[in-house]
Amino acid sequence: MGRIGRFRWFLSRLCCIMSTMNKIETIHLRADAELCPERIDLYLAEALPDLSRSRIQKLIREGKVRVDGREVKPKHPVEGGEEIELLTLPAVQSMPEPEDIPLEVLYEDEDLSIVNKPAGLVVHPGAGMPSGTLVNALVHRYGVLSGAGGADRPGIVHRLDRLTSGCLAVARNDMAHRSLSLQLAERTMGRLYLAWVIGEAGEAEGRIDAPIGRSRNNPTRMAIIGGGRPAGTNWRVLARAPGLTRLECRLETGRTHQIRVHLTCIGHPVVGDRQYGLAPRDERMRIPPGHPHLIQALARCGRQMLHAWQIRLCHPRTGEEMVVEAPLPDDFRAFDRAAGVD
Repeated sequence: MGRIGRFRWFLSRLCCIMSTMNKIETIHLRADAELCPERIDLYLAEALPDLSRSRIQKLIREGKVRVDGREVKPKHPVEGGEEIELLTLPAVQSMPEPEDIPLEVLYEDEDLSIVNKPAGLVVHPGAGMPSGTLVNALVHRYGVLSGAGGADRPGIVHRLDRLTSGCLAVARNDMAHRSLSLQLAERTMGRLYLAWVIGEAGEAEGRIDAPIGRSRNNPTRMAIIGGGRPAGTNWRVLARAPGLTRLECRLETGRTHQIRVHLTCIGHPVVGDRQYGLAPRDERMRIPPGHPHLIQALARCGRQMLHAWQIRLCHPRTGEEMVVEAPLPDDFRAFDRAAGVD
């Protein structure tokens, strides 16, 4: 890392420290009955996607979350209509170090950056992944980013799974972070995904309305469960191949692993999804005889064929509507060609 990169990192860390010393942000919410009943920690993790659930739980335990004026515990039930007050203090202990990791930037200005995240790149540091993330690359490129979501995740407003590629919006200051977070919470930020799925869809389009929550059998997985958070995914067929369908998916909500869980629940798991989909051998067996090129394409598939193709939002400063598209990565294009899609 060069002298300029080191200076940017130092400046970013200094800004976080100054923010911690001088600014405590108070967030006021009225609980939305549509998302209830729900535990307070889960509710806030959904209503404030820029704050991690672990950070929210820490704030609750420290007495910085009040429901109708009273301190509560993480399991406190939320029924709808309550007044919620949350005090946030930016953390500074885990400021990620800058790393010279290549980035494909689709748009950038003083407030906002939209990057084309490659498959395989984790968005932010976490357990088992202390470095080598998109955040480390962003700190190297920009130095100072929004700290509203915590110092360990500067600029991050929403996330993509490690093996999903495509558009991801980054806030370069707190004003932009607040604006983008509000657009997510109010569901005015549009996100379109492209996916190859197993099986030939019978209908031309459809909508999946099924609540998603943590699996009761495996906490690392999400599942369709009663009492889960409402989740809506709209899909339409773009192309068909023997035993496969290419879909466009539009998110109404942004639950963890939403598209993958929803498509699996209707019998069309995403190609290459080893967590919610099929094993490689079972995928290949779904291809009708006489199509070896498709079987070979499945065998070469090294990740889930899911790409965040388009993001639509209002610019945080100007209010102008923006639509940004992420070019397809090489592996997705290769799969398209094998399936006969130009």
